Amino acid sequence: MPEMALPAMDEASLLADADSWLLPYMTGMKTLKAIEKLDLFAALEARLGWETKQALDAALPTHYEVPTGSRYAIRYQEGQHPVLAVKLQEMFGEKSSPMIANGRVAVVLELLSPAQRPLQITRDLATFWQGSYRDVQKEMKGRYPKHPWPDDPANHAPTRKTKKYM
Repeated sequence: MPEMALPAMDEASLLADADSWLLPYMTGMKTLKAIEKLDLFAALEARLGWETKQALDAALPTHYEVPTGSRYAIRYQEGQHPVLAVKLQEMFGEKSSPMIANGRVAVVLELLSPAQRPLQITRDLATFWQGSYRDVQKEMKGRYPKHPWPDDPANHAPTRKTKKYM
């Protein structure tokens, strides 16, 4: 995200500028044990500055709130799209995949069964609802009859509950 003008965080840049971002956090440290307790993450966050950190947190959230109101962690791994694991029923009513990075990156949805097992992995929720959801629906209706499996999931109310408690 070039518009954020983030400082370089590669090893060479961090070493070259260590006196400005790391030294303030090492004040009074005289033992190896004290250095081991150093909060490097806080020092690196401070290097960004408050406004940049807030903008970065907004663009790349750690959690996503699904239509049921539950918040789930987004998994980030270098070189891969971010992943959100969520029960399929909790995404009912959502017409498209969640986007991050100011709308530039689709979150990969790992849609789970009621038993928390992966049913489908997709970056395009709208296409999943219109296509392969039908196959998942047929199989899951038999395996999990107590859970809702609507014909139009994009327009169905999201739920964490079984049919009995809806």
